[in-house]
Amino acid sequence: MNYKKKSESLRDFYVLWITQSLSQLGSAITAFALSLWLYDKTGSALSTAALTICTYAPYVVMSIFAGAVSDKFDKKKTMLVCDALAAFSTATVLILFKCDCLSVWHLYLINLISGLMNTVQQPASEVAYFKIIPKKYYQKTEGLQSLSRSLVSIGNPVIAGALYGFGGLPAAISVDLLSFGAAFVALAFFIRIPKTEEDRNNKDGVLKMAEEGLRYLKHNPMILYVILFMSGVNFISSAFNAVLPAYIIPNARGGHSVYSIVSSCSGIAMVAGSLIATNMPKPKNRVRVIYLSMLFSLGTENFLLALSRNPVIWCIAQALGWIFVPVMSTNQNVIMKNTIPENLQGRVYACRNTFQFFTIPIGLAFGGFMVDNLCEPLMLRENKVLKLLFGSGKGSGAALMLFLLGIAGVLMCLMFGNKLNKFEYSE
Repeated sequence: MNYKKKSESLRDFYVLWITQSLSQLGSAITAFALSLWLYDKTGSALSTAALTICTYAPYVVMSIFAGAVSDKFDKKKTMLVCDALAAFSTATVLILFKCDCLSVWHLYLINLISGLMNTVQQPASEVAYFKIIPKKYYQKTEGLQSLSRSLVSIGNPVIAGALYGFGGLPAAISVDLLSFGAAFVALAFFIRIPKTEEDRNNKDGVLKMAEEGLRYLKHNPMILYVILFMSGVNFISSAFNAVLPAYIIPNARGGHSVYSIVSSCSGIAMVAGSLIATNMPKPKNRVRVIYLSMLFSLGTENFLLALSRNPVIWCIAQALGWIFVPVMSTNQNVIMKNTIPENLQGRVYACRNTFQFFTIPIGLAFGGFMVDNLCEPLMLRENKVLKLLFGSGKGSGAALMLFLLGIAGVLMCLMFGNKLNKFEYSE
């Protein structure tokens, strides 16, 4: 069977998708377990958020150049090297823990290294998927990838919580390393990623290639505005991620197990959203779908969480906030795959990573700082109105912060909506 026919069958896609999804689940389990360990150790929302900040910081500094690197070098080898180095970092955490030498700064440093590897690996991975998927299957496969991300969101809090409770960090990390091994073997020996003539003849320097990615965005305002809109969404959602554990874990009706359940509800909602994205007809305007789905998400979840003391309502809020995320991501990725020339995709995706994700570490730091230094101290004062709305005791400041994030999210969506409504894309 020639490669074109094999691509049409999507065999390579399914093998890569399943094994990489298992590896992502393993990584997510370790990240969740580390956040539990760190919050138990420090009790600080900001310290816990800093763990994720270190993971995303390389996106801000290196993504543009990392995309150029992924376009210049063999995609498969790039993915294998980056995955191996990230797994080595994870194994280092296990060794330090076993030797009773693990400190908070170790986690920050190791997450920086893992984040840097992911910065290079992600654009290479996205281009690799592009090369093995026929164009007519873009929406279907994007929906399936959203589905796997949703299943990871469901499984990782519950599995990580169970593993952490049963065997601590070693149990969570061991599962991560096993899933990495399966993904590494599958990619190394069972996946063929074809090379184009452009790949073989690409002699440009990294700086020139990065400049080409920036120039492409400058001359394609629709893609640029969608990316900038998503950077605003990421700021709000990352601040939310920093606040949520500080709201639920110390709450009288919360704790680790409730936090795990509430977190997994976002994944359940994303499964439903992924099924919607996979089976929905082609929208008349994909840009509008992106905007309206995020307006709904940011306009419901934060307010319901902030004003409720009921874990059932917390779960419903998570579901409403995340159900349309796969619809948004599917439509954004279809727009990019259909409009960006294949030879520019790695560097343009990397530019997107910089502009779309640079707000994540800022949002995490902002959310953690606001809870620890402003909102929680404010809620210790005698203010009957605030206490009536957001409760009292540790966690009430986080509730106040969730409410403020809800307001900020709606305003941000309305502000960008005026720009996004000028663009139409339906292909």
